[in-house]
Amino acid sequence: MKANLILGLVGSVTTLVVLFEMMRRHRLREKYAVFWGVIAVATLVIAAFPVLLYEAASLVGVAVPANLLFFVASMLLLVVSVQHSHELGRLEERSRTLAEEVALLRLDLESRSASDQGS
Repeated sequence: MKANLILGLVGSVTTLVVLFEMMRRHRLREKYAVFWGVIAVATLVIAAFPVLLYEAASLVGVAVPANLLFFVASMLLLVVSVQHSHELGRLEERSRTLAEEVALLRLDLESRSASDQGS
């Protein structure tokens, strides 16, 4: 059990340090940092107090607490993946719209330039 505690503490503290460093270097947006920070703190709490995981597993009716942990982790990753897919689709649409606007502006500029040269 002591190795699990040390591994969990080292992992969560390392995650928090990396998050703060990424935010300091502007490599991670705040909304994602909050999400991953909550995950790191939850990991820290579960590592420090593993009885919480056992109690949660028995409350939900899961026989093996590790199964609950893996299920929750899988669901969190699924939610992150769906949210990123949504944002990617939105950004692709925005990029297409901006490319169309730039093309129209270039066309307008070229037509004005041609009409000025024709005068």
